[in-house]
Amino acid sequence: MRHWLPASTSGSGIAPTPNLTGSALGAMVHQLGDDGFACGMLQELAPVLPAASWSVYRTGRYCKPTLFMSASYGIPDTTQDCWWAYLSGPYRTDRTWGRSLDEAAPAEAPTQLCHLTAPEVDAEHRARVYEAHGVAERVSVVEHESDGSVFAVNFYRHQHQKPFQDRQISDFEGMAPVLLALTRKHIALAQRPGVLQPALQPPAQATVPALSHSLPALRERLLRAHPGLTERELDVCARLLQGMTQEGIACDLGLSLPTVKTYRNRAFSRLGIHFRNELFALALGTQRNA
Repeated sequence: MRHWLPASTSGSGIAPTPNLTGSALGAMVHQLGDDGFACGMLQELAPVLPAASWSVYRTGRYCKPTLFMSASYGIPDTTQDCWWAYLSGPYRTDRTWGRSLDEAAPAEAPTQLCHLTAPEVDAEHRARVYEAHGVAERVSVVEHESDGSVFAVNFYRHQHQKPFQDRQISDFEGMAPVLLALTRKHIALAQRPGVLQPALQPPAQATVPALSHSLPALRERLLRAHPGLTERELDVCARLLQGMTQEGIACDLGLSLPTVKTYRNRAFSRLGIHFRNELFALALGTQRNA
């Protein structure tokens, strides 16, 4: 596993020239704000960085984990399943960003690059996310934000592909600032009212339907699992399904942490479960049975 600063910010003052054709870069810019941006990005990058899938998300102790977009190219799209598997537990202890979710962010948190292979990821994370979905390698450009959250743009090699070459990783380093800026701009355009919503739905060829992240939809699934859940139990469990920590839920609902834990324990008792990952499995089960 390797973390390093992009060349443009590592002290040299000179960034390498991204190995992107003008037409490829133009196509990416042209697709900003469009539904096809996520898939188009992978296709345009394929000659330089042959990743089979990618994702853009934010995680943090006090923010709601958010998957802004994801897509696959040349394979069935399982990026939504990967995201839910990540939220079911591994994201809480994910140290691939240099620290776990519960550790304080460094005083200076620059943009970083990250490269790792599946064997370098801890056992639970590797089994649930990487091995379960055929992922073998990842390169990322990461921004550590002021609230301690991580904004990550990730590109994944899958097991059927050859390992990323040194030249490809070097090219990614040169492209990273451009890719980060394009991704940020697309998200800003997608979130403008009446324009486009973040691309949380998988492409039509995906075999597993996406689970809606909205609170009303999650509450509905929980009520299908157990109609006797109280309003506050629904409030807490729906936010757990969104990936929020209990501390974050307490802040969001204006409750004390012990009160949130009480509602969580009561709800889990009614549902006959004990762990957060069982709550995810239950929510997915109600979707498939709907």
